[in-house]
Amino acid sequence: MAFNHLPAAMHDALEALSVMAVTHSVPMAKNQRPSRPAGDTGSRPSPGVVLDRLAAGESRSSRITHTEHMPAREGRHAVWPHRIRPEVIAAIQAAGIDHPWEHQATAAEHALDGESVVIATGTASGKSLAYLAPVLTTLLDGSEAANGRGATALYLSPTKALAADQRRAVRALAAPLGNRIRPAVYDGDTPVEEREWVRQYANYVLTNPDMLHRGVLPSHPRWSSFLRALRYVVIDECHTYRGVFGSHVAQVLRRLRRICARYGSEPVFLLASATSADPALAAGRLTGLPVTEVSDDASPRGELVFALWEPPLTELHGERGAPVRRTATAETADLLTDLTRQGVRSVAFVRSRRGAELISVIAQERLAETDRALAHRVAAYRGGYLPEERRALEQALHSGELLGLAATTALELGVDVSGLDAVVIAGYPGTRASLWQQAGRAGRSGEGALAVLVARDDPLDTFLVHHPEAIFDQPVESTVLDPDNPYVLAPHLCAAAAELPLTETDLTLFGPAVPDLLPQLEGAGLLRRRATGWYWTRRERAADLTDIRGGGGSPVRIVESGTGRLLGTVDEAASHTAVHEGAVHLHQGRTYLVRELDLEDSVALVEEAAPPYSTTARDTTSIAVLETDTEIPWGASRLCYGSVEVTNQVVSFLRRRLITGEVLGETKLDLPPRTLRTRAVWWTVTEDQLDAARIDPEILGGALHAAEHASIGMLPLFATCDRWDIGGVSVPLHPDTLLPTVFVYDGHPGGAGFAERAFHTARAWLTATREAIASCECEAGCPSCIQSPKCGNGNDPLHKRGAVRLLTELLREAPEAPPSVSPPDGRETLPAVSPADGRETPPAVSPAEASEPPPEAPEAPPVASPPEAPEATPSASPPEGEPRATPPAEEPPPPVPPAS
Repeated sequence: MAFNHLPAAMHDALEALSVMAVTHSVPMAKNQRPSRPAGDTGSRPSPGVVLDRLAAGESRSSRITHTEHMPAREGRHAVWPHRIRPEVIAAIQAAGIDHPWEHQATAAEHALDGESVVIATGTASGKSLAYLAPVLTTLLDGSEAANGRGATALYLSPTKALAADQRRAVRALAAPLGNRIRPAVYDGDTPVEEREWVRQYANYVLTNPDMLHRGVLPSHPRWSSFLRALRYVVIDECHTYRGVFGSHVAQVLRRLRRICARYGSEPVFLLASATSADPALAAGRLTGLPVTEVSDDASPRGELVFALWEPPLTELHGERGAPVRRTATAETADLLTDLTRQGVRSVAFVRSRRGAELISVIAQERLAETDRALAHRVAAYRGGYLPEERRALEQALHSGELLGLAATTALELGVDVSGLDAVVIAGYPGTRASLWQQAGRAGRSGEGALAVLVARDDPLDTFLVHHPEAIFDQPVESTVLDPDNPYVLAPHLCAAAAELPLTETDLTLFGPAVPDLLPQLEGAGLLRRRATGWYWTRRERAADLTDIRGGGGSPVRIVESGTGRLLGTVDEAASHTAVHEGAVHLHQGRTYLVRELDLEDSVALVEEAAPPYSTTARDTTSIAVLETDTEIPWGASRLCYGSVEVTNQVVSFLRRRLITGEVLGETKLDLPPRTLRTRAVWWTVTEDQLDAARIDPEILGGALHAAEHASIGMLPLFATCDRWDIGGVSVPLHPDTLLPTVFVYDGHPGGAGFAERAFHTARAWLTATREAIASCECEAGCPSCIQSPKCGNGNDPLHKRGAVRLLTELLREAPEAPPSVSPPDGRETLPAVSPADGRETPPAVSPAEASEPPPEAPEAPPVASPPEAPEATPSASPPEGEPRATPPAEEPPPPVPPAS
């Protein structure tokens, strides 16, 4: 029997990953002089007063486990480099900014010197202006050329919402410069009739990596005049390009550099990032170029009050009779309601689409009880909405028409939501970088802000709210990506060959793994070598071999069966868990039931209904070892790292009562299995160790299962991942190891570096896991320590004390740190691309396809695609998976959310 789970949270080690103090990642005031001294809040209540009102009453005040006060900070001014054109400086001053902060002037100087630079400073520290000043100067110089477009710039953002927001900002800033600055958005929402104008006349094009991959690069001859004049490439929110998604974007940027060289240009890369460990190293891996770092934040910061909030235990009991806490969703809805009543402009960040919808609906209903007008000033913002719906919500937020918003991570990424007074974060977002990024959305110029982290009933969240030092005394994480991952590299080599035949001189650009991959691609009939290089041989578009966000497949359309109206879309990878037959689907406050999921036609038919429950998918997972790369002894135990194949299938779904989460029943499903070849870390124990830990056969399965659940919940503290990026399986006797074994694996084809990080930090990671279980006050296990909301085996069996004794014995002889991992040359064979005979290799299962937790899965709005390819859509938060038939898996992670 195997016990499995695919997780839901994320990231890095408790050890220092950077010398930079964490305060450098807290929100900063806007890039302008405060109109009054910091701390003078006028008639607005201070963040401390707002928090006191939220915590009024004995039951509420006891929910705050820690409050961190971060004082205001003065800014340091500088002067613009003399090469910034006077017209640009005048336009900046007309916007109310008399002098730049020191980091802005420094970054602009590097850009004008032709050096690629990454600006890694706090939220609202004026990163946009730091790159816009040199970009606008260069575009003005180019406008004086004979053709009026002697210089161009390309802006890349992870979401469409951010690109649209940046266009508004550029238009406003450049208004005094007239039509010499012509910004234009080019994404999946751009009307076809406008696209030719953008290609021919725009000199500042804003798009996303998806559109660059599928639309711009494959059609580069149509973009030749733009690419020939390309001087700058701006990469905004570059810290979001991590894991498999970041690895794909790194190869897309290498393809861009190659095409630019073909047209005689060599653009400078300007990157903006939230504070991260070693941003220059991460930016260099992303672009393939040396990058200069600017991370000394000179902007002022208002006071920040940051509260950690733990919902109370309820009288209800969950699986195996475990105590149940009030959900983070219900608690966040209450806080958003109270903040709206106080007139405090707020955003609640939620980890799933369903969570965002639920919070907005609950808040609207409670506000309507006292003031119907207030109810209309709260809304949800999430992926899957149609473009016009997203734009309307963004406009309402900008205008102040909306007072409260429940949003997925789309609004984390730099969208200008200035004027917010408070941020509520429903569940730890997976990394300290994301936590500070979300908290930084609040705070007016030089004024105070309130941030509240509401803990989910989850081991990691529980640990953090009771160990505030893990948040406030630790630096932010490193950005992990692996451009040489063969599953990532192979399809981009095909795409590059289709754009321009690959030559020997191109090979170093794409990395050291290329010589080993090219023969495999030739053998599969995808590339053909001729005297002048390697050529793409197929009629299909090579760019369609891969979805850089990991979703794969055509997006599934969600259609109202009675009217035929398109409500939205969901990634094919997430459809098994999000829109299976019987699933509850929420859309703008309305509830629908899925009547049919047609995978062949990529359609989910829904009809409006009002069920008193939500649904959560369950899945089963089995795992096989393909190759062991590294194996080290931990006394009699073994710690291993290598390649595995995971098979996952959604087998049923639970109906849970709204608000309380009480399980009402389970319904079986008949959906096809999916397979995933990836990387994993695993450990084994011997019979003697089991005897020493007093683990008999009756409790062995429960002890392993409990240790697996808790270790997955804790790994996000040690690896730059989300619990949705990793999965796990525990087996009392695994056929490949012939010993009791616990696996934790990357939920992306070919791996994403998370299991490798777990291998390197195994002692600290598993020590923290043991502490989290042992310190929990529950008697036999609960969601705060060993239970998982997506358990493939219904959280049965679990044995809390057995897990503590097992981990204690495992760690008794653990070395301080394992040796570095050196993947062998043939780490993974040919990636999952279609061979020449037209047969597809077994598709790699995307994490989201496996399972998903209720209202707590990360995601963002839909991604943009070119006219030649269907627009990529947002990955829906996959429902929690929990099987009862075959070996269950922890929790399969969903693919990286698509661009907005």
